Amino acid sequence: ALRPGEQISVGTLTVLFTDLRNSTQLYREIGDATAFGRVMSHFDVVKKSIAEHDGAIVKTIGDAVMAVFRSAADGLLAMLEVQRALAKPSDGSRPLQLKAGLNTGPCIAVTLNDRLDYFGSTVNMAARLEGLSCGADVIISRSVYEDAKVQELIESDQFSAEPFDMTLKGFEDERFELWRVSRR
Repeated sequence: ALRPGEQISVGTLTVLFTDLRNSTQLYREIGDATAFGRVMSHFDVVKKSIAEHDGAIVKTIGDAVMAVFRSAADGLLAMLEVQRALAKPSDGSRPLQLKAGLNTGPCIAVTLNDRLDYFGSTVNMAARLEGLSCGADVIISRSVYEDAKVQELIESDQFSAEPFDMTLKGFEDERFELWRVSRR
């Protein structure tokens, strides 16, 4: 951990943002206590998969997660596995959909509130990508798509990658080439 106020530039990290789709509706439909239990169970699935794929959770915000990975392919695999597990819960409970966005690039690492946190354009873009996900896909940036191991995954016929381009909030002066990755 860094001393408070100290900054370092981090080489390249893959940043993940997730958010449960329709969680407000879930709370209204099944009640606060039951919904909260489901949200906590979803965190268990997310945390396990992130750890198994050499990632680290940076923080949770409500029912959302911010995490980092050294490998873009690990981040993508982790999220596709989580989405599959949440869509078909082993306990027979109501399926959940997890929106996810991944971006790779340089970040600024800072210790805040005794925890390591990340900032910068790479992080901001990853947060925007999550909002484009429908919950059965992972939205990835060009930097993730061009990763050699991600290319191998996409070419393996287990996954599809649909390209699209658009501007993103906060980045209006540029159009970004993005991909919607899902299991076949």
